[in-house]
Amino acid sequence: MARRNKILVPEARDGLDQLKAKISNSQDPNQAKYEVAKEQNVSLKEGYNGELKSKDAGKVGGQIGGNMVRELVKMAQQNLGDKK
Repeated sequence: MARRNKILVPEARDGLDQLKAKISNSQDPNQAKYEVAKEQNVSLKEGYNGELKSKDAGKVGGQIGGNMVRELVKMAQQNLGDKK
């Protein structure tokens, strides 16, 4: 599956993928969206999802993105606290 989002630091891709897998409690970051979709009762399947409503797609993406940002902020706060 092609990635449409552009990361400002391409070297961070592996780290972000690992974080996504950790957040969704899955081994494979590519399966994270399916795990979250199942939790949100969204019928997301592999392949074409043209019938999926924007609202439902937003539930999945927002959940993943929001949790990743929350975890990154927590990691930054811990890192700042360790330097004091």
